Amino acid sequence: MIIGDRLRVLREEKKLSQGDIEKRTGLLRCYLSRVENGHTVPAVETLEKLARALDMPLYQLLYDGDDPPRAETSGAGSGRQATGWGYSGKELRFMKKLRHLLSKMQEADRELLLFTVQQMVRRKKPQAQPAAAIAAAEPEKETAAAAAAQ
Repeated sequence: MIIGDRLRVLREEKKLSQGDIEKRTGLLRCYLSRVENGHTVPAVETLEKLARALDMPLYQLLYDGDDPPRAETSGAGSGRQATGWGYSGKELRFMKKLRHLLSKMQEADRELLLFTVQQMVRRKKPQAQPAAAIAAAEPEKETAAAAAAQ
């Protein structure tokens, strides 16, 4: 697949001129012409601008099949849906940061952390705790975690 040809076809399907794309992206019309004629290969950032100007996700700009590609899951049998928690926005950033930090931990520390979280989940949650009771419980958690680490 030649990206210039693909861009021209998509642009013409949407009945847009190079001038329209120029206005939407801020890229010069002569540059767009050079890309469409195969004289220039755009950078990924430029492709992102072009995809936004054509109102489509970047993968569609690059994908040449009839059916859209299947989304990758974060592990076989994970049970999470692609639209569930941790797949976009703040939750996705949180999961990436957590994965990065977990990769830096030693195996024994990861096991301790997993055990602690499992115990927290198993513990029955009280109906409604006042803020003072929650604040008072925080030092107990730190003491229990320190004891478990030793």
